[in-house]
Amino acid sequence: MSKGEKNSEGVVETPLMKQYYAIKAKYPDAILLFRVGDFYETFGEDAVKASQILGIVLTRRANGAAAYIELAGFPHHSIDNYLPKLVRAGHRVAICDQLEDPKLTKKIVKRGVTELVTPGVSYNDKVLDHKENNFLAGIHFQQKTSGVAFLDISTGEFFIAEGSNDYIDKLLQTFQPSEVIVQKNKRQVFFETFGNKFYTNTFEDWVFSEDFSRDILLKHFGTSSLKGFGVESMQLGVIAAGSCLHYLAETQHDKVGHICKVSRIEEEHYVWLDRFTIRNLELIHSSNENARTLIHVLDNTITPMGSRLLRRWVILPLKDFKPIEERLDTVAHFLAKPELRETLIRHLKIMGDLERLISRVA
Repeated sequence: MSKGEKNSEGVVETPLMKQYYAIKAKYPDAILLFRVGDFYETFGEDAVKASQILGIVLTRRANGAAAYIELAGFPHHSIDNYLPKLVRAGHRVAICDQLEDPKLTKKIVKRGVTELVTPGVSYNDKVLDHKENNFLAGIHFQQKTSGVAFLDISTGEFFIAEGSNDYIDKLLQTFQPSEVIVQKNKRQVFFETFGNKFYTNTFEDWVFSEDFSRDILLKHFGTSSLKGFGVESMQLGVIAAGSCLHYLAETQHDKVGHICKVSRIEEEHYVWLDRFTIRNLELIHSSNENARTLIHVLDNTITPMGSRLLRRWVILPLKDFKPIEERLDTVAHFLAKPELRETLIRHLKIMGDLERLISRVA
């Protein structure tokens, strides 16, 4: 084992562990998967958490002279099996890979974090449900009126809204975000208002300023104003949307060209269902084991895109007569033309999940 240097506590650290601690310091609140040869290793508290969540063996390894540290690892080719379990347990996961071929260097292998996966930000097929969106929400919380934004990085869908906190609560129940960004000093008030079932992350107040958020949105979309998206006057919603884009930058997700628009959610266009209605009608989920919900009965879609869209239509029923008639006319058209319907089905089946494929291209 290579000789190391003493740390601040006088313990001698090996070069490998010195490198590990330097990277871990940049991601203190994430489980760091540290690539060592053919394995991803976790150390210390991360190892304890990983062993409990993944059911893998917790051991100890020497960390220099007279020092030991907890260790738990798994083969690198098994990451698609283990990563989803960590994320679904509510943890951020930093994936640290070897950035050079170990055979080509005599020094310690250069390593770096190549992806930070969080419950609300992931491209990984094993983490995502192809029939559901995986929304990250940003909320600019005020006492009476708040702004909210919902962003699915895997599809590029980006929505913005603002209104009373009762309305915001209905939106949160409807979109069911996997992760919510909120101001650090308002986290407890958020839990008191909307419940504690949402996985949350926080930023300081300066992130939730209108100037900062507007600038980050204008820079992202390459526009001089937000008028073209119909959200120019939505100050609270714009702040919420800015916090989402800032979070992507903070988690090293900078290839986001597929997020090319932000859409305004119009409160007056939909029948808003509260959490009790959605639960009691068993639209999407049921508290009864093996029960068939409404979406299970209705969903005969061919593509994941269609399945996600149908799901949104079920929980966001339209009020306006014209778009309802347009949907019914479309259904009637394809029912009356079975040959056209079969041709369309045949083409759709070979498309794959186009929305998520495009996000990976970006």
